[in-house]
Amino acid sequence: MLCWILALSGLCFPWNLKLKEIVNQGKLVSDEIIIDLLSKRLEAGEAKGESGFILDGFPRTVRQAEILEGVTDIDLVINLKLRKEALLAKCLGRRICSECGGNYNVACIDIKAENGKPGMYMAPLPPPPQCASKLITRADDTEEVVKQRLRIYQAMTLPVEDFYRSRGKLLEFDLPGGVRESWPKLLHALNLEDEEDKQSAAA
Repeated sequence: MLCWILALSGLCFPWNLKLKEIVNQGKLVSDEIIIDLLSKRLEAGEAKGESGFILDGFPRTVRQAEILEGVTDIDLVINLKLRKEALLAKCLGRRICSECGGNYNVACIDIKAENGKPGMYMAPLPPPPQCASKLITRADDTEEVVKQRLRIYQAMTLPVEDFYRSRGKLLEFDLPGGVRESWPKLLHALNLEDEEDKQSAAA
């Protein structure tokens, strides 16, 4: 769903611990906490002259979507769709360097085309040599926790798609592969190819 890329680095230490505990258990952060943090971050951004934002993974419920409408205006919702088997493999393949904090993924997704469905290839994102021996797995990246997240999504988040679809704000985008394959097609779907070309030329 929406992209929650608003930086929340200003959270105080107790908040960080509380959120980490909730996430590690595969649970969702409460509406009250999310809306409070989001409202404060939007206010701070507006004070600094920021003209827009992207949210990632929020809202997850219709109630959150309704509350969000009272907080700010949403122009577009992009639903990035990934096949369940690929999503599970990518989640279980995530690794973090215990030293530098870099994020990598050891999963190599290679799904063959069948029954009219296109194939999909997503290359792994390997670490540099200096991080290879220091990789750890996130505490919440277990098969049980990931499948629990998917069950919660099916029960609570699918109605959010209908919520934004009924308002004409939903763009559904089937991921064809990794970043290299998906990014140009996403820009095309958003009619942003010209902007990308302009930025490349300016650089």
